[in-house]
Amino acid sequence: MGDTRKSASFIKEGAKAAWPICIGYFPLGLAFGILAQKGGLSLPEIALMSLIVFAGSSQFIAVSMLNSGAAPVSIILTTFMVNLRHVLMSSSLALYLRGSSRKFLIPYAYGVTDESFAVNLTRFRDTDWHPYEALTVNQVANAAWIGSTILGGYGGQFIPAGYLGIDYALSAMFLCLLVFQLRGRIYVLTAILSGCLAISLSLLIPGNAYGVLASFIGATGGFALLKAARRKQFTYGQE
Repeated sequence: MGDTRKSASFIKEGAKAAWPICIGYFPLGLAFGILAQKGGLSLPEIALMSLIVFAGSSQFIAVSMLNSGAAPVSIILTTFMVNLRHVLMSSSLALYLRGSSRKFLIPYAYGVTDESFAVNLTRFRDTDWHPYEALTVNQVANAAWIGSTILGGYGGQFIPAGYLGIDYALSAMFLCLLVFQLRGRIYVLTAILSGCLAISLSLLIPGNAYGVLASFIGATGGFALLKAARRKQFTYGQE
């Protein structure tokens, strides 16, 4: 009985932490479903893509590349590179999931996204957050995303292409994520460097690879600036 009450508490607290993510996912999921429907994907294909992939940015990119006639290999490689950040996110979360069984880690890892990572990492650091509460956050957000993309895919047939600027949804999402990451001067410089590189490389490199390359170079440059600033601060501290 005690375990049942504890499980119910985990679900309740996890769902409470997940609802802001769900609110954010709903309009994006609708937008993705509509764009995917306009791109020629059927409703089952949209649902299956959200179920298997569950990565908003990669799904938007994949649909965009499908519409432009990109080769399957290019789509796979591009989405793989975009999702490499999950390795870093999972490494950070692994510190708080030591001792968890593989049966737990598989569904948990499946549900890790930028938003659930941010919520769970903050809770792990600041509160006595239980892994099953974190798992609930992931799965509730997952259900919201899948449901909203299916709804968007169904409603897309009634909405004209390009209506209400829906095709701008992915750009808006990344701009929003960028703004929340600008926590200091180095972060702003990194964003500006990456943006300038992306524009310059787009004139030289065909396809979509310029975005990944610009992100890699920009992130490396930002890390070097951050490391240099910390070394300088440490040197001044010793003086």
